[in-house]
Amino acid sequence: MKIIKFSLVLLIGILLTNCGEKKETFPLNKRYWGTNDYDNVTRTLKYGIQPDEKLPSFDDPETRAVIEKYADPQNYLVVLDDKELGTKHKNRIAQEFFNKWQDMITVYNARDRKDNFIYEKEMLKVFQFGLGLQIRYFSLGNKELLESADKEEDVRSTIDSNIQTLISNYQLYLNFIKDEKSFSDEGKRIFSDGLVKYYTELIEKYPKADYKYTKSKMEALKKKAKSDTIKNALTKIIKLIESKEVLNKK
Repeated sequence: MKIIKFSLVLLIGILLTNCGEKKETFPLNKRYWGTNDYDNVTRTLKYGIQPDEKLPSFDDPETRAVIEKYADPQNYLVVLDDKELGTKHKNRIAQEFFNKWQDMITVYNARDRKDNFIYEKEMLKVFQFGLGLQIRYFSLGNKELLESADKEEDVRSTIDSNIQTLISNYQLYLNFIKDEKSFSDEGKRIFSDGLVKYYTELIEKYPKADYKYTKSKMEALKKKAKSDTIKNALTKIIKLIESKEVLNKK
């Protein structure tokens, strides 16, 4: 009995330790995750998951909360959209989140033997996390430039260049269309919803920017795409770009 009792106590101790480590690794009790949390979680997802284990996914009730938190834009919006905080502080946080995101997008991009994405929903949501982030990151950077300049004319060319860099970065999302066969119908829907949502936000934010190459790329991809869902999304954004072109000519 003593041996059994000791073993039971030891087992409980091990379980509690593991639970504590899991809670610390995925701090789901925190309302918002900061960049340090993302650093720890991304490291765990990349190197702390056994080869025979599955990554947290939206389809797994036991781990869904992890990926929901991981891909939640509210974690950066709570800081970057706070009007009470200073531009320099928010710009620094945006830079830190952007650096973390560049590592995040490598976590869920695995494919199976048929070249299909294993975690398509998770991969797309994490990528979309960065689309919304970049709009704020570049906007804050430009705002800080304006605040520190004597005259707007002194930094206008740098600001315009930054906006075009942002637009170029967005085009990386369009490259998923070339992997159309690797997505399920649901994956294509999630991709298309993100395309419409974030490109609309981008164009409404910078309606006078140069979208000629983006429009040309979308038109070419639309001809190659097989999915009506993707084609319809591209059509919406192409029409939005054209409507801004008409307004800018007036």
